[in-house]
Amino acid sequence: MERGDSWRMFRILSEFVEGFDTMSGLSMPAVTIYGSARTPETSPEYITARELAKKLATLGYPIITGGGPGIMEAANRGAADVGGLSIGLNIDLPHEQESNPYVNLPLDFRYFFVRKVMFMKYSMAFICMPGGFGSLDELFESLTLIQTHKIKPFPIILFGSSFWGGLIDWIREQLLSGGRISEDDLLLFDVMDDVDEVVRYIRKTLVI
Repeated sequence: MERGDSWRMFRILSEFVEGFDTMSGLSMPAVTIYGSARTPETSPEYITARELAKKLATLGYPIITGGGPGIMEAANRGAADVGGLSIGLNIDLPHEQESNPYVNLPLDFRYFFVRKVMFMKYSMAFICMPGGFGSLDELFESLTLIQTHKIKPFPIILFGSSFWGGLIDWIREQLLSGGRISEDDLLLFDVMDDVDEVVRYIRKTLVI
């Protein structure tokens, strides 16, 4: 092992320790909301994410995001609007991103895989707003871990049938029909279009 690799191990360990020490203080189940960092403030998706986070935070659920702009900012902003716990797990990237100003519990990570562990360990539900490669990565990582019984099942909600519908059709036509997944795997997520429906579902599933 090269000397640089040895020091890298210590940095990775320090990120895990800081993350565990900070997040272990959560006394209530947290909800993660993620989606595109490129969503503008005027977008209906931004407005919806903010409203959704506000309603969940009012009920006492901490809100976790990736800490950046776009949908992440909207969710953190919604939680901050009502004085809720607004957590941002920010990733250090060369051209983006700085933590948004609505995070009141920030954590910064250099390594994606450490950050992913924090999402998986301390989130009791995922709400997936429209996003890009990063959002898809987080979605399929969570589905894979649940499918393979590496983590306990938890609610995964795909918000916006018009956005997610094409992907779901592809999953049915290519993965399910080809025997690459089972019919039960389609039960690992739900598709919803109404904020209040999501809130009722989360409230029913995650009892504080």
